[in-house]
Amino acid sequence: MISIVASMFPSYSSILYQVLQDHTTQEEIQWLDSIPKTDSLALMTSFVKTPRFIQKTTIQKTSQNLIPEIPGFQVEQWNLVRLSRVWLLTFVSDFPKDQCIQTIKTLFDTAELNELVALFSALPLLPFPEVWLPKATDAVRSNMGFVFDAIAIQNPFPFQYFSELAWNQLVLKTIFNAKPIELIYGLRERKNLNLAFSIIDFVKERWAAGRDVPANVWQLVSPYVSESEISLIERLFLSEKEEDQIAASLICSESNWNSFQSLFIKYPKYKEEIQKRKWDWSKLSIVFK
Repeated sequence: MISIVASMFPSYSSILYQVLQDHTTQEEIQWLDSIPKTDSLALMTSFVKTPRFIQKTTIQKTSQNLIPEIPGFQVEQWNLVRLSRVWLLTFVSDFPKDQCIQTIKTLFDTAELNELVALFSALPLLPFPEVWLPKATDAVRSNMGFVFDAIAIQNPFPFQYFSELAWNQLVLKTIFNAKPIELIYGLRERKNLNLAFSIIDFVKERWAAGRDVPANVWQLVSPYVSESEISLIERLFLSEKEEDQIAASLICSESNWNSFQSLFIKYPKYKEEIQKRKWDWSKLSIVFK
């Protein structure tokens, strides 16, 4: 797991400030510049007041490797208010430990929805990740969609710090809420047997209710699927949806079970295309969004 030290934060501030400069007006950047960066009360007050001075313009395009020390952290599709608030938190991070923790806890305790989004978005940049881990896992159980998205979607904090149980809960809730699992950072690296079993149970429940499951969910099951589940894979082959058939084909192409290889012979439509690398799980996610 990656540990972030306070001495690195000035560079984070500089990187985010450059993005802000590229997207804000002169008046907006002047207001940001005017905020005292060593005064905790001034930073908290500015954090709350940011929407009064900064527009909610969406950031369309930034570097996908914005902060090399934190793979997966990016601000694309954030609005400027969210980014400005996260930038302010990088200065809080430079305070002594007790002051930093107390300031951020105060912001959490008093936050409205959009402020919570900014706080959870900032977690990868904050020191003392063990302090924020309970709040992050609580966010997974949140009924506020924007809060859940802030911790689950394109946020490297869960990948770095969540236990397997908490990680699996995040992935399963993303699937249950029909959100794009391909936007969970580290999804493939943290697939595991218990998650696969839970997804298989979920699939059976959905199918029993006459409902579908996104085809790319099967990438989390493929390494762990056993011969006892072969009927599920054949059902995918018999689906009217092309993406289900491709998912079944990918599962069979990755399996060492003889029964799955026999199934692949029975349904060979995509075998050659998979062998030629026309299809893999990432391409399936892109084509069938």
